[in-house]
Amino acid sequence: MALTAALPGVALAGCGQRAGHGEGAYSGLEAVPEKLGADGTTITVGNPHAPVRVHLYEDPRCPVCEEFESTGGGPELREATVRGETRTEYTLASFLDDRLGGSGSKKAVNALRAALAEGRFAEYHQVLYRHQPEESEDGFTDDRLLELAERVDGLRSPAFDSAVKGMKYRAFVKASEKAYEDAGGSARPGGPGTPTAEINTIRIPADYNGVLFDAPVFSNLLREIRREPEDWQNYVFPDVATTPGPF
Repeated sequence: MALTAALPGVALAGCGQRAGHGEGAYSGLEAVPEKLGADGTTITVGNPHAPVRVHLYEDPRCPVCEEFESTGGGPELREATVRGETRTEYTLASFLDDRLGGSGSKKAVNALRAALAEGRFAEYHQVLYRHQPEESEDGFTDDRLLELAERVDGLRSPAFDSAVKGMKYRAFVKASEKAYEDAGGSARPGGPGTPTAEINTIRIPADYNGVLFDAPVFSNLLREIRREPEDWQNYVFPDVATTPGPF
């Protein structure tokens, strides 16, 4: 596969400057199954029997996560998830609050967990990234999170509003951040960086992280993995030692 030829020079290490993006969206998320995993932190969206599993590590305030979700591989991933070809898993970090000050990441992760309880996580997740404030603004306040929830049919309710305002899922926020940090292993004890992706337990190597931000290349990668679900990393990343994920 001629995938690697498209990658040199586009690798990104983690949170940084935001790229411009449009307002495109993909319908169908409202019908996709979603659940909290047995570990209490992993949120899974999509067909549980899909042949491709993509595990994402994201912080709601991270502008590079927003770039992935808006103009990178995120739209391609959502389409594949809606079609039942891929299931997407999320570990939600909130370290940027400590790094930048404020509480927007923690509040957003709590609100996303509240949306999961209402069966609306995937839709709300997309809305939050489409309307992400500038990283330095700490703009995910209670009022803003509730305002954005109005954009998801059926999400606003007394139970959801109370969960957002009262930080009902504070324990989940803390556990999810710890899961993110643990995923960094001994090499990166603070966490693997955001966004990080693992596909069928194989973490995308840092040198190839640019695949996440090239929509056609990422779409092609998912297609090739469906064709070769066991050995894909051997010919996609032939010269790089891949890192198994924590699964």
